[in-house]
Amino acid sequence: MLRQKAQDGASLEVKEDAKGLRLRFLGSWLTPSLAGVDRDLQGVQPNGHRDVVFDLGAVEALDSAGAWLAVRCQRRLEQAGMTVAYQGVSESDEVLIRAVAAGNECDPTPPEPPTFKTFVSNIGEGTFARAQDAAALVSFLGETIVSTIHLARRPAELKPIAIVYHMQKAGLEAMPIVGLLSFLIGVVLAYQGSDQLARFGAQIFTVNLVGVAVLREMGVLITAIIVAGRSGSAFTAQIGTMKVNQEVDAMRTIGLSPMFVLAMPRVIALTLVMPLLTFYANVMGLFGGGVMAWTLLDISPRQFVEQLSGALQLSTFWVGMIKAPIFGFIIALVGCYEGLQVSSNAESVGLRTTRAVVESIFIVIVLDALFSILFSILGI
Repeated sequence: MLRQKAQDGASLEVKEDAKGLRLRFLGSWLTPSLAGVDRDLQGVQPNGHRDVVFDLGAVEALDSAGAWLAVRCQRRLEQAGMTVAYQGVSESDEVLIRAVAAGNECDPTPPEPPTFKTFVSNIGEGTFARAQDAAALVSFLGETIVSTIHLARRPAELKPIAIVYHMQKAGLEAMPIVGLLSFLIGVVLAYQGSDQLARFGAQIFTVNLVGVAVLREMGVLITAIIVAGRSGSAFTAQIGTMKVNQEVDAMRTIGLSPMFVLAMPRVIALTLVMPLLTFYANVMGLFGGGVMAWTLLDISPRQFVEQLSGALQLSTFWVGMIKAPIFGFIIALVGCYEGLQVSSNAESVGLRTTRAVVESIFIVIVLDALFSILFSILGI
């Protein structure tokens, strides 16, 4: 039996005999000519035969689309239990067919349905991976401390220009967003506090609430979260991009330490600038609370300041300020560590940048909780 179809220079000839099926590919099997032969290939059925031969001896030209049609037909017939053999294939066409077949291979084994064992295994693997990350971060912390001691002994190796540059980027340029959000936090605290205290006729203590909340917790915490999302992520992206471009490897090749050149200026700059940003955030938070108290409760600025000075102690101010350089150090540490862990692709930069922000905020909040417990035990 003989069937032949042609379409714009590409044609398929199908023969059936006692030996099996023979598919003869004719003409130019290029993308513009494949519409008709695609339907013909899909219509080829085993019809009780066990063997099939793909004869490409008369093919004038073959591109990846034509090779894919042959490979797709081959897999369909093999799944039906037939044995497929190629004949008359030129060396270049054979290379193309193998490349197309290798690039479109898929695992025929369906994935196993999730089980309790798989669930427990995934939890164990995730826990082990996080433990390894924590150990690596602690190791980087130790390396940072050693580098700090080294620079303290040899201050001439410090790069003041780099430190000032990162202080400007992480501190001065962050002031608008830090000030705005701190102001709004003060407004929200004053509004919510006055709404609750009005039930007891104690609206004047809204000033106490705003002062303690801003100075002890909200000022430094909001600043740390903003800096982690803004500067910590920038540190990771900058160093990670340098790794992708092999600039970090070039530094090591010429004898420069990425720790001293990239990490330490950023760590020192953020550690120094965080207390300044926190102080600014405290001022803006109290200003926002004062504006809301004046507008909502008719508490004049003079009354606000007098009530605030009587309600607060100096330790209330220092509780927040003590935490600021530690939070800045942690944010810079995590940002630089994740940047140095970037592999040689752009996807890794995005992944590590996201991880830097999440890890920084997580550690900052955990440390803030531990500080609260410690200060409570000490009675501060």
